[in-house]
Amino acid sequence: MSRIYEKLLRPALFNLQAETAHELGIEALRIGLSTAAAQKLAAKRFAVEPFGEVERFGLKFRNPIGIAAGFDKNGKVVNQLAAVGFGFVEVGTITYEPQPGNEKPRLFRLPQDRALINRLGFNNEGAVAVVERLKSIKPACILGVNIGKNKTVAIEEATENYLKSFELAHSIADYIAVNISSPNTPNLRELQQAENLEELLSALQRRNMELGLRPLLVKIAPDLEETDIESIVNICLKHHVAGIIATNTTVRRDGLRTPKIEGVSTGGLSGQPLANLSNRIIGSVYRHSKERLPIIGVGGIFTPEDAFQKIASGASLLQVYTGFVYQGISLARDLNLGLGAILKERGFATLDEAVGSAVKPAN
Repeated sequence: MSRIYEKLLRPALFNLQAETAHELGIEALRIGLSTAAAQKLAAKRFAVEPFGEVERFGLKFRNPIGIAAGFDKNGKVVNQLAAVGFGFVEVGTITYEPQPGNEKPRLFRLPQDRALINRLGFNNEGAVAVVERLKSIKPACILGVNIGKNKTVAIEEATENYLKSFELAHSIADYIAVNISSPNTPNLRELQQAENLEELLSALQRRNMELGLRPLLVKIAPDLEETDIESIVNICLKHHVAGIIATNTTVRRDGLRTPKIEGVSTGGLSGQPLANLSNRIIGSVYRHSKERLPIIGVGGIFTPEDAFQKIASGASLLQVYTGFVYQGISLARDLNLGLGAILKERGFATLDEAVGSAVKPAN
């Protein structure tokens, strides 16, 4: 299947504008695996669980490979993604009010770097519409919902904006991720600053307690300084955040080989160039939290070895997006099988034994 994608499907899709190809891919998944019978058949081909159930922040994942927010923004293909092997799906980013996002074109491929640049700007149908759609399905895997701030809302009013989306998502999500790190909403990353993050997490967790606790995670940027990471970790621990997602896309452009795309000076870079940056952040969060914060590692996962490096850096779950675009529909299966083989080769009896193995102090 991966060879067919590499030789036939990917070249055809890559001849289209990137966002058009993405929309076609979503529709192909939605229609092609629309029935329970089709999903069951696909699951026989793609779904593998070499680790047994993986328990994180009170939830049981059938495998540790998830699809990151940004792929299925409006919750249209949750069970289709589960059928092709993903252990969890994070829908979004959704905002309380619908918003069209930034002006097109806003998604660009960098094939020589196996990367994407996106400046989508939280384009989504709005929290009400997405949550209503998700209410109509029975998720076949762990369902996360990623929430963000509307572009027109000032930072000073962000907390109330997040709370509105949080209250809606709470009814259907297994966990909720708070996106404070996209580079494509002006000033959003200011919410990573201590005073702003304190206010936001305090309000969200108060409401979370009132509604009945759901795991609350925070998604951070790869462009943070060490002191920023330590501050964020301490605030997350103080407010009993369930975990950290590391990381979002980067604004850096170091060492890219793909020729510069005319007119593209802004946006977040994802894919292979992000791998080492996100591994550094993962390791830093792992050390500063003293292993108390589960980490979802994301950024530049294409191969089982990439996945293992994230686990060894301190991640206990993984997410992919750009790798799925480049590698195709069998990626979750290939990563699960390959990661299982690597753990066995390196003498780890369980996935948990490998978590943080590259950053733990030697005995």
